[in-house]
Amino acid sequence: MFKKITEAANFIRKRITNQPLIGMITGTGLGNLTDMMEIENNIPYEQIPHFPKSTVAGHAGILVSGIMGEKSLLAMQGRFHIYEGYTVNEITFPVRVMAHLGLKYLFVLSAAGGLNPLFKPGELMLVTDHINLTGENPLIGKNIDELGPRFPDMTSAYDKGLIALSRQKAIEERITLNQGIYVGITGPSLETPAETRFLRFIGGDAVGMSTVNEVIAAVHCGLKVLVIVAITNSNLPDCMTATSIEEVISNAKKVSPSLTKLLTVIIKDLEK
Repeated sequence: MFKKITEAANFIRKRITNQPLIGMITGTGLGNLTDMMEIENNIPYEQIPHFPKSTVAGHAGILVSGIMGEKSLLAMQGRFHIYEGYTVNEITFPVRVMAHLGLKYLFVLSAAGGLNPLFKPGELMLVTDHINLTGENPLIGKNIDELGPRFPDMTSAYDKGLIALSRQKAIEERITLNQGIYVGITGPSLETPAETRFLRFIGGDAVGMSTVNEVIAAVHCGLKVLVIVAITNSNLPDCMTATSIEEVISNAKKVSPSLTKLLTVIIKDLEK
C-alpha cells in the first residue's frame, strides 16, 4: 500500500508547480467550487497510478492544482464511495496520497440529507463530530507506520481551530452556517422513515454516504480536518418525500456560491 501511495504522490508532484498546503475533496454537485481557483493544472484520475475512477453523476474525476485564497491547493473534483463497489482503502487512497505530498489541511465538502428539523435545504452545516455507521474503517489491517500510529485519537477529529475560524468568517460574511454531527452510511439506497428516526435519535444532524472514512484516514495521517456539508434535502420521518439525485445536485449547486465565498475567506486566513 505505501509503495502505491508513493508512486501516486511522485506522479502528482511532477505535474504541479507549487507545494500544496490544502487538499480539498468535493462531493455531489460541488465540483464547480474549483471555478474560483487560479488553476495551474488538471489531472484526470485515470492518469494517476492506482487512483480509483469516479462513477457517480456530479463527480468529474479530476484532480485540480492551483491557488485559492492566496494559498496553494489540490482539489478533487469527485470522490469515491463504498456503494460504488470500492474498498475502504481505495476510497481513502487519495487522502493518504495528499498527506504524503506534505499537505497540512484537508477540507472535505459533501452533500447530505438534513436530520435536524431546524436545517433547511440549501443551507450549510459545519461538521463538529461524526458517527460512523458504514461498518468499515480504513485503519483495519496492518498499520502503515509511515503514515500514522496504530491507534489514532479521534476526540478532536474535526480541528477546533478550523471550526472557530469557520464560525468567525461565516458571521463576518453573513452566511448561515449550522453546525452538527454527521452520520456516515453506505447507501446507495436512501433512508427509510424508521432509519431516519433512529439516526436523529442517536444524535445525527445530517446523513450522507461519504466523509467519515476519509476523515479517519486524514486524522491518522496527521492532517487538520475541516468538513462542511451542503444540506440538499430534509430527512424528517413524519413528512418524508421522495428524493432524486437530480434534486440533490440542484440544491448542492444552489449553495455553492455561499460555500465558495466562505472557503475563500477561510483559506485566506489559514496559517501556513
